[in-house]
Amino acid sequence: MSIRLRLDKPWRPLAAPEIARLPGQLGVYQIADATGTILFIGQAGARSTFGLRSELQRELAERGAGCQFRVEVNMQYRSRWFELLMVHKADHGALPPDNARNPPPNLGRLSPSSSSPPRGGEAG
Repeated sequence: MSIRLRLDKPWRPLAAPEIARLPGQLGVYQIADATGTILFIGQAGARSTFGLRSELQRELAERGAGCQFRVEVNMQYRSRWFELLMVHKADHGALPPDNARNPPPNLGRLSPSSSSPPRGGEAG
């Protein structure tokens, strides 16, 4: 059994009906444009009133229609968030554009196996 570093779940439209179906749990999420280019990697932590649902409602209000998202429920959301940021930086040479504006402090480096290249649409 191998550990998956990349979040490779299918994209869902960033729309109120999709967000309403989300659990009010802790976890991480990715926001992408219509082509699948990742714009932001976020976390729904203990301060998120309704977890992933409330974070994505906020994202929809700020971004409007036209984006897509995917989530992963994860109680270790902060570690997983750092991991996803490091993998994205290793794959693309930079953080997603909206994370680069306010990068997390002390982000380490990760060298994921080249046998698991980024899936289509994630190039950015």
